[in-house]
Amino acid sequence: MPNTIMPPDAFGDSFDLAALPLPRSASGYAVQKLDTDTLLDQTSGNFLSVRSTSLQGLYLSFDEAHKAASEWVHNHGMINEEHNLAIVPASFDPLLKRHVLIYGVLCGQP
Repeated sequence: MPNTIMPPDAFGDSFDLAALPLPRSASGYAVQKLDTDTLLDQTSGNFLSVRSTSLQGLYLSFDEAHKAASEWVHNHGMINEEHNLAIVPASFDPLLKRHVLIYGVLCGQP
């Protein structure tokens, strides 16, 4: 099987949630498709809206999120410049019953 792992910074620089000065606490790492409010779902392997009740979008570590994002890129035959994905801090709001993007919808272009 070919190596499916992308370069370490393919989805942004590695970060430690505990070390980030976040406006709202994060409970995990998520793989976000830029310019959207969608996250990579661990169960289906598809990108689902943060409002989806079936979304399982939080990873325990940056490395787990990186591996999942790398596999998604490989499975979809994309290259580094085309994938438009980022690993971001996220949480789950039990009252709203949805995932929360701590930084909101990130743009692919500045």
